[in-house]
Amino acid sequence: MRFHQVKELVHWAADYHRRLAEQFTALAGGGVEERVRMALDYLAERERKQESDLTGYLDDGSDHSQVLETWFDDPNDFPHPLVLERLPGCIDCETVQSVLATALTAHRTLQDLYSHRAELAGGREEKAFFEALAAGHEAEVRRIARDIQRLEDY
Repeated sequence: MRFHQVKELVHWAADYHRRLAEQFTALAGGGVEERVRMALDYLAERERKQESDLTGYLDDGSDHSQVLETWFDDPNDFPHPLVLERLPGCIDCETVQSVLATALTAHRTLQDLYSHRAELAGGREEKAFFEALAAGHEAEVRRIARDIQRLEDY
C-alpha cells in the first residue's frame, strides 16, 4: 500500500520492538555464557520499554493525536527492510560485543527510518515528531552501548 498514516508506522515500530524483545528473551534462555545472557536480558528489557513508549503515543488523549492521523505517501511499505527477518535464527551469541552489534544495527535502522520520515514530512508537527523519535533512538543507542560496555568491564 502506498499511503499510510503516521500511526501505522508507530504501530509497526512498536511491534518491531516487541518482536525483538521476544527474540532476545528466547536467546537468553538458550545455552549462552552468563554475561551474554545478562546482555540479552538487558536488551529485551530495553526493547519492551521502547515498545511501551511508542504505544503510549497511540493512547487516547495523546498530545500527538493530530500527527498520528497524518497521511503520508511512500511507494514502499516502509523504506527499510525488516531487519528482524534478516537476522539469523540464532544471532551470534558468542560474545557480548556480537550481541551489542546486532542491537545497534536494529536501533540504527529505526533511527534511519525516523530520520527519513522527518525529511519527507509534510508539515512542521510531523517533522518535529519524527525528529524527536530519531533523537530518542540516538540516545537509546548511546545508552545501550554504554550499559553493555559496563557489563563487559566487570
